[in-house]
Amino acid sequence: MNASVQSFPENSVIPQAQAPRLSVIVPVYNGKLQLPRCLDALRISDFTGFEVIVVDDCSTDNTRQIVERFRARYLRTPRQLGPGGGRNLGVRHARGEILVFVDADVVVAPDTLGCIAADFDAAPDLAAVFGSYDEAPAWSDFLSQYKNLMHHYVHQMAGERASTFWAGCGAIRKDVFLEFGGFDTERYPNPSIEDIDLGFRISQAGRKILLDKKIQVKHLKKWTVRGLLRADIFYRAIPWTNLILETRNLPADLNLTFASRVSAVLVGLFVLGVLALPVAALGWLPWISTGSLLAALAAIALLLFVLNWRVYAWFAARRGWLFTLGAALAHWAYYFYSGAVFVLCTISHKLRGSPVDTRFNGAAPARLAGNPACPEGSRGRQE
Repeated sequence: MNASVQSFPENSVIPQAQAPRLSVIVPVYNGKLQLPRCLDALRISDFTGFEVIVVDDCSTDNTRQIVERFRARYLRTPRQLGPGGGRNLGVRHARGEILVFVDADVVVAPDTLGCIAADFDAAPDLAAVFGSYDEAPAWSDFLSQYKNLMHHYVHQMAGERASTFWAGCGAIRKDVFLEFGGFDTERYPNPSIEDIDLGFRISQAGRKILLDKKIQVKHLKKWTVRGLLRADIFYRAIPWTNLILETRNLPADLNLTFASRVSAVLVGLFVLGVLALPVAALGWLPWISTGSLLAALAAIALLLFVLNWRVYAWFAARRGWLFTLGAALAHWAYYFYSGAVFVLCTISHKLRGSPVDTRFNGAAPARLAGNPACPEGSRGRQE
């Protein structure tokens, strides 16, 4: 499927509630290919008590005209702030008591906003809630299917009581968001783990975050090898490892389960074994034969399949075993570079002797008030 096709319905006006319960904030940069589908999905939502605020992060395309076509509220940042800064700016102009963050390349289901409102109604102590991508990514190429399906699987198999947050489609009570200072735009100016960081601070203070598996949205992103590696390593693995080291908190959830940690170690051993094969074949490793090394590699591969059998069987049931074989190789590659990043960051952290980051004691970073990422002069205009 080509997710870049742009079309507008005849009536593309998004209703803006007079006294909205929810404020839907959509940060966007050059969103002409995906933003129309995002806004159209919000337009036909079953829930009606909401407003939509689109925060344009200095786009150079016709993003503004798209927003005007749907008559959503439009804000433009004074300079590029990244999605975290855009969301913070949107919050300053939000009228709803619940903030709903939706990425511009995400299509919500008709019942998404209603599910979010119902979750907060059912639990007065609920601080935040988020969902996952669905099982039907917009793009049919292997990498996009694999990446989005893996995200779906990890979220769907995780515990409902979460210790982090996801801003692709997630909601937070406005008073809680303000109390904890919003997204840390100084530390995470690019799309990174600004949502995980915020979720950590909220959960570390004992507040409740729910992973509602009924909330599922479609992802329109087309992944490339270069984009995936850059996102996984530089925008996810490195900052997330540093966050774990600074907070001394390694949650056993999502993609940090015990099986995932053991798998990362096994993949590292597997790679070392493969690299040692030519050395053993030359007789430079007298304490181990080539046959023994091959047997060890086979045992490691078998153990990896056993540890990750649930996810591979899940992939096979939905995309077949040929796809699953490629997914397993991609999964092992993920374990390898994520594990390598964790080891290297840990060594660097120990050598620096970095003190524990005290930002995660429940105190707000105090960025929203007077935050240069949310200047008073960047109000934009309301349609």
